[in-house]
Amino acid sequence: MTERQKVLLTEVALRDGSHALSHQYTVQQVEKIAKGLNEAKVPYIEVAHGDGLAGSSLQYGRSKTNEFELIEAAVAVTDFSKVAVLLIPGIGTVKELKQAQQLGAKMARIATHVTEADVSAQHIYAAKELGMETVGFLMMSHMAEPEKIVEQAKLMESYGADIVYVVDSAGALLPNQVTTRIKAMKETIGVEIGFHAHNNLSLAMANTLAAIEAGATRIDGSVRCLGAGAGNTQTEVLVGVLDRMGIETGVDFYKMMDLAEDVVAPI
Repeated sequence: MTERQKVLLTEVALRDGSHALSHQYTVQQVEKIAKGLNEAKVPYIEVAHGDGLAGSSLQYGRSKTNEFELIEAAVAVTDFSKVAVLLIPGIGTVKELKQAQQLGAKMARIATHVTEADVSAQHIYAAKELGMETVGFLMMSHMAEPEKIVEQAKLMESYGADIVYVVDSAGALLPNQVTTRIKAMKETIGVEIGFHAHNNLSLAMANTLAAIEAGATRIDGSVRCLGAGAGNTQTEVLVGVLDRMGIETGVDFYKMMDLAEDVVAPI
């Protein structure tokens, strides 16, 4: 009997989904959602302003609640799921990263434009020093050819990233373009590869499946599709689809559906 293929999911409704709510999450909402995700055994829950740590500003939109209160609230109700944070160098700094880690965040996702991985070095080093699982997040990946993405992924790997993501921030990639990008990385870097989709062309699910088929083992989803633009890959549906495909996520499909319907939909 062959071992089942596995992917690890990161739920982004409490970060990317913040865009869809104009960054107006309350502590109570975050507690409810994080608790439900924890009970459904979702491995990682990303919590921050939509534009990452320190994103609350006139330029990016003011948060209703200080993001550190939201991080603390999520950590308090999770004993299985690990809390992740996103940091875009130039918006967030090492100071905010340290604060998030002290509150219990276990994963740092350092995000740059797909051609600007070099600005992530300081933050990836710092995250590793803090003992955090560290992700390099190459945003707007439709704007670079596979060779360029490989070059930038190698930089993030050299700084110490445990995982490097192809991020389709604009939801502009087609499945074959996802395949070529993930395959090129799979052939050249030694760390795990992730994929983060947006649904602007209604291809988030198709692109996510293409990424998994090409070798991505870390996948982002957002419950009820909450995210910037047209939203992200819908986590509760993705869990059902992967289950049918025989791909293991460890996530409880029925608990995810209940959370989506009873908690997130009213929000």
